[in-house]
Amino acid sequence: MTMQPMPRPRRQLQVDRVTLAHGGGGTAMRDLVEDVFVSAFSASEAALEDQARISLADLATSGDRLAFTTDGFVVDPLFFPGGDIGKLAVYGTVNDLAVGGAIPRLLSCAVVIEEGMAIETLRRIARSMAAAAAEAGVAIVTGDTKVVPHGACDKIFITTSGVGVVRHGIEVGIGRARPGDVILVNGLLGDHGAAILNARGDLALDSPVESDCASLAGLIADLLGAAPGTRMMRDATRGGLAAVLNELAEASNVGITVRETDVPLRPAVRGFCEILGLDPLYLANEGKLVAVVPPEQAAAALAALRAHPLGTESCAIGTVTEGKVGRVIMETAFGGHRIVDMLVGDQLPRIC
Repeated sequence: MTMQPMPRPRRQLQVDRVTLAHGGGGTAMRDLVEDVFVSAFSASEAALEDQARISLADLATSGDRLAFTTDGFVVDPLFFPGGDIGKLAVYGTVNDLAVGGAIPRLLSCAVVIEEGMAIETLRRIARSMAAAAAEAGVAIVTGDTKVVPHGACDKIFITTSGVGVVRHGIEVGIGRARPGDVILVNGLLGDHGAAILNARGDLALDSPVESDCASLAGLIADLLGAAPGTRMMRDATRGGLAAVLNELAEASNVGITVRETDVPLRPAVRGFCEILGLDPLYLANEGKLVAVVPPEQAAAALAALRAHPLGTESCAIGTVTEGKVGRVIMETAFGGHRIVDMLVGDQLPRIC
């Protein structure tokens, strides 16, 4: 009988702040990685290898193609109503996989930490990431830690990469829209941008808005079940709804018409945009889906979205057209029309 080695106790930190030694590759770094990240992510000793090894056969049970994505997160502040940088890093990468028709499965996590950061803050972020990963049904299987001198970065930057398996028979893409298709969103827009502004102290809302930060994987699974012919899905993050629609119009060589009266906005968000001179169509979201579906499947798609907790306020906001190729046109509440163009820069920096 082969005896299995007894698992050794995990290392524990003896300090309350991050030092440059925690990024040096020695015992201090091992203490940090094991005590903060490995323990939070419920990872095994295999997490201390330089790579994660994954069963291809296991992945192949979910689909016939792999989806792979990566994203960096530099949001300021780190904690805000409805979320934090850790939650955002997990859900943002999960959503980037899900809108490609993939079932999210695996994540990596690389962190760049500023010297002097409180260990308890780091633990809080790691715990949030672990909870978000569990909710989204993904495993954080590998990662990396770097520490830079004080002032070389702002507290912590996180990069997450993700692997998912694309469902059999699902073909979605930014260039697949056709005239007559219906454009759907799954609820109120601009909440994440409003939450970040309020957390920075730039607003003084009587009723603070929470970020819509959420995993869209379950919602998208329901949508694809009801409307397997879905042409395109995108999460409306930086650049908001306007950026997604402009990318769609250009890539699919079509026009887009959107009805202002059908675009769902929270009154508080609409009000602060009017006060600050911002356009809510460009505000970032972290739990909002833009989907383009064929007209014959639009009713079923909308019903499926509304039946999900993240889609109770879903609505159709516009259509794909043949005219004005590459243009997004807004039918205003006053009966006029205006062009919704791409921004050159960003209304709100460090939003995600």
